[in-house]
Amino acid sequence: MADLEQLITRAEAVLARLESFLPPPAPEPDWNAIAWRWQTLSGRGHLVAVEYPHHISLDDIRNVDEQKAEIVRNTEQFVHGHPANNVLLTGARGTGKSSLVKAVLSAFADQGLRLVEVDKQDLVALPEIVALLRERKERFIVFCDDLSFESSDPGYKALKVVLDGSIAATSDNVVVYATSNRRHLMPEYMSENLEVTRHGDEIRPGDTTEEKVSLSERFGLWLSFYPFSQDEYLAVVAQWLKHYGIERVDEETRSAALLFSHTRGARSGRVAYQFARDYVGRQALAGARRP
Repeated sequence: MADLEQLITRAEAVLARLESFLPPPAPEPDWNAIAWRWQTLSGRGHLVAVEYPHHISLDDIRNVDEQKAEIVRNTEQFVHGHPANNVLLTGARGTGKSSLVKAVLSAFADQGLRLVEVDKQDLVALPEIVALLRERKERFIVFCDDLSFESSDPGYKALKVVLDGSIAATSDNVVVYATSNRRHLMPEYMSENLEVTRHGDEIRPGDTTEEKVSLSERFGLWLSFYPFSQDEYLAVVAQWLKHYGIERVDEETRSAALLFSHTRGARSGRVAYQFARDYVGRQALAGARRP
């Protein structure tokens, strides 16, 4: 009996020492927030509240009226408890894809919409995240920004399972909104064309192409974004300059805006915003230096 008690005591001491090497339990999320990021610390992930969310108004996003109307409609369905789709926003960089997702959060936050941002390297935790959100009364967008995969990425399968493809039912209070510059989220190679087969007049893509398409097809709503024309770009420049207090845009300012876009190699909402900040900052600095 004494030997047994001694063995139990030693076992408890060993367990106590092992516990000191284990990561601390994940803290309870601050459910008063409207947005969180999934962060991993010491091998354990948890939701970290975003203290200062980036609030964007839907009215501030221009030249994508059709895409805006579609994502607002889908989000409104979701917020009101009706069936809604996962959304994939693809296309030219800087045209408002990420801003549009942030804007719908601002528009519907007072109706219970919440957002969880998940980086690509953390997508393997998606089933864990969805399980954490499933019992909440709020409606959650899981936001994956600038998404792209290689075929070996572990998050690729996890995203497919969460979107549609697991024996477990998807959660009614969670949708996935993702942005990407790639329509099918994965790189495409010339060698894949060699896999194409012909059956009579029918052309069938190879297995590699089918596998890539299978992921993007799990998003029920596709929204495509295109580069801005010169006039569209200048209209957004004028909007941002007005935001900073400059009401009148003359020909000299427009020429400066176009030159700025040429140096960046693109015309987009992002470039227009960057020009406005640069222009307004230069004007303010020049005014401060005058005697």
